[in-house]
Amino acid sequence: MLKFTKMTGCGNDYVYINCFEERAGDPAELSKRVSDRHFGIGSDGLVLICPSDTADCKMRMFNPDGSESEMCGNAIRCVGKYVHDRGIINKDVITVETLAGIKTLTLHLDENGSTKTLTVDMGTPILAPDKIPVVSEEEPVKALALTAHDKTMSFTCVSMGNPHAVTFIDTPVKDFDVARYGSVLEVDKHFPRKANIEFAQKVDDTHLKMRVWERGTGETWACGTGTCATVVASNLVGICKRGPVDVELLGGTLTINWSEEDGHVYMTGPADFVFDGVLFD
Repeated sequence: MLKFTKMTGCGNDYVYINCFEERAGDPAELSKRVSDRHFGIGSDGLVLICPSDTADCKMRMFNPDGSESEMCGNAIRCVGKYVHDRGIINKDVITVETLAGIKTLTLHLDENGSTKTLTVDMGTPILAPDKIPVVSEEEPVKALALTAHDKTMSFTCVSMGNPHAVTFIDTPVKDFDVARYGSVLEVDKHFPRKANIEFAQKVDDTHLKMRVWERGTGETWACGTGTCATVVASNLVGICKRGPVDVELLGGTLTINWSEEDGHVYMTGPADFVFDGVLFD
């Protein structure tokens, strides 16, 4: 038996294993199993909350196809809530080790001392094409023309520890066929490690709507790193200010600020417990 907790950040839902107490075995295969919404628990992937030698805790995140991702903005907020509210770490500023480096989380507590929202210092955006990575001679990459099916779209490419390609569309994003185009663009030859694909619509200078096709997962209700990348891209192409910018996702709203003071991107949003359970062999 393996104890787990289902959590969600703006509808981006993962199965969390407390590896301070549990052993997850083969996490790639386990992620495939638990993510299945018909024969498993149902999630956008698996997150292991582990001890760390360099931070308060460590996060490992696996997609439904078993691949391991460097970082997930919605998942890391849930990790912060978990370790605080479950009494593992008694701090309101927490550091989390990830494959994209150590991230710092500031917790905003309610009147009962529980975590309501969290602000994550996502670090500085990576704009060099070889570091994203994306095949391009342009830096920053602001006008990468990619074709999928009957559409050629212009993409701005950003890494927030994982690769993102953002395009801004003139039609309502709610009506856009994200699966049709995202599935092709994710594996475009310009992306050596594949890419997360964001489709965004401007509402005004401080408000965007966005949907995302996540690498190794498909469309999800939210993507924290993708939301950050979208705000950075919107500033690079002159669509929005550096922030704060509210980004409306299928599962809720995240507030992003690309600070002019230190160049870091700060993401603020909720994290919620859904249920605890036990997985049987």
